[in-house]
Amino acid sequence: MKRIYLLAFTLCLIFAGTSVQAQKKVVDQIILLGQTDNQTMNHLDVLTNRFGGRLLGSDAYENAAAWCMAQFKKWGMEAELDEAGTLPVGFNRGPWFGRLLSENGMDLHFATPSYTSGTHGVQRGQVLIEPKSQADFDKMKGALKGSWVLISGTSGGWPIDYSAEGDAARAKIILKNDSISGVNREIMAENRRVRQVAEQEFQAALKLNPKAVRPTPKEDTKPVPLIEEPALFYKQMRDAGILGIIQSAPVPIRVLYDRKNVDKMTFETLPTVPDIKLEDQQYKIIEQMVKERRYFQLEFDIRNYFKMGPIKYYNVIGKIKGTKYPDEYVMMGGHLDCFDVASGGVDDGSGATPAMEAARLIMAAGGKPQRSILVCLWAGEEFGLLGSKSWVEKNTKNWDKISNYFNRDGGPLVANSLTVPEAMYDDFAKICEPLNRINPDFPFTLTKRTEDPRPKPTSAGGSDHAYFAMNGIPTMSFGQADSKGYNFDYGEIWHTERDMYNKSIAEYQNQTSVVTAVVVYGVANLDHLLSRKGLYLEAPAK
Repeated sequence: MKRIYLLAFTLCLIFAGTSVQAQKKVVDQIILLGQTDNQTMNHLDVLTNRFGGRLLGSDAYENAAAWCMAQFKKWGMEAELDEAGTLPVGFNRGPWFGRLLSENGMDLHFATPSYTSGTHGVQRGQVLIEPKSQADFDKMKGALKGSWVLISGTSGGWPIDYSAEGDAARAKIILKNDSISGVNREIMAENRRVRQVAEQEFQAALKLNPKAVRPTPKEDTKPVPLIEEPALFYKQMRDAGILGIIQSAPVPIRVLYDRKNVDKMTFETLPTVPDIKLEDQQYKIIEQMVKERRYFQLEFDIRNYFKMGPIKYYNVIGKIKGTKYPDEYVMMGGHLDCFDVASGGVDDGSGATPAMEAARLIMAAGGKPQRSILVCLWAGEEFGLLGSKSWVEKNTKNWDKISNYFNRDGGPLVANSLTVPEAMYDDFAKICEPLNRINPDFPFTLTKRTEDPRPKPTSAGGSDHAYFAMNGIPTMSFGQADSKGYNFDYGEIWHTERDMYNKSIAEYQNQTSVVTAVVVYGVANLDHLLSRKGLYLEAPAK
């Protein structure tokens, strides 16, 4: 019997050693391929420069999702389009241009939020400054038809809310401003009366003393400021036939989407007024020209197109099936959608494409992980984490089977660190050992978390890890840095016209894909799920 146990023990050691050697061989091959045949930027090139801005509900998003699924299958993975929701209409952005037509004419730098109206071809018109009170509106209502209207405020990227709720909110402000205007008329009348009395008293003093000195005039009572609200008379101006509204926007121009109305749109109730966000310096020039009552026109051609719905949208899920624990998972990914004023080269092409390449490297290296690896390219992150929320809610039975979800959505910097709870540290120390021989320019640091566990978040954050974390699923992500000092500024890119392919940083992206592949493959080959001890603060016992 002892011989049998000894033989079994010996065979287990041999098998374990063979398994370790096989895993090391795959990791070595991942690193080699990542250094000599890295395709991360090729994937990004297709997503950004072949499909373009992958807005939810657009042809570009649907085409990108189909291509990503085809790539997964081409690499030998399982793949599916996971239905995550429906939009009532879709949107495709076409070209746009605008010009100032005057003696100092210029091309205009602007953009429009997604799911807002385009022009009816090339349209020209004069420019007016929006009315702030009913009296102002009545004075100019005859001139509004065929005009562009400058509205107040500084754009944060959102369009003016044209819904019934938006109109009702503005109507209340109009009533308040009418009341304030009445008060201001009384103030102006009183100021005039005070000046007249002062003048009469001075003239009377002169008759008594020709050398009388005019007293310093009493300072006028200042009028009460009107409540500032951009496009206060939106509905009335629209009904009067304006061509569009124009708001000042800082550079780089940020435009988002019509979040207040997109879920309620039908093809019969689409927006009709272009909502233009114009470079702030050009806005100031045009505003001053209007105040000087100079003659000029603005010309715009904005091709914003809509699609009849309903439009279903999908997550793309690629799967490398586990050999021993196929129903347990290590997950990695980022969101596939992006705003379409640019092409999503950073947000979140810099997250989606390293995950894709990590999967390709694992497959190309002959990797056969013990538990399944899921590559998740999420839909609708920019519209409220729609895709990841849908997946988490549909997969409640799998929550306890997920070792970790690695999310990347913070720019094209290099993944160079990881901080883990003490219970996970020994596992990650072994897994991360090869990372410091990938590229000496990018040393990798593994840190043991020393602070106390935090409570599980109770509300969604700003990226696709949120609904995982809210339900106690590990969501550790790599720390990252601009190690070589490329002066990258995420704020310059985030949701702006500069979110393009050429803002990505190739060597950081390539390194990140290899780091991701090695770590994800290592976690998938553990003989146990990662411990959740110390990950989140335990709820007190009832």
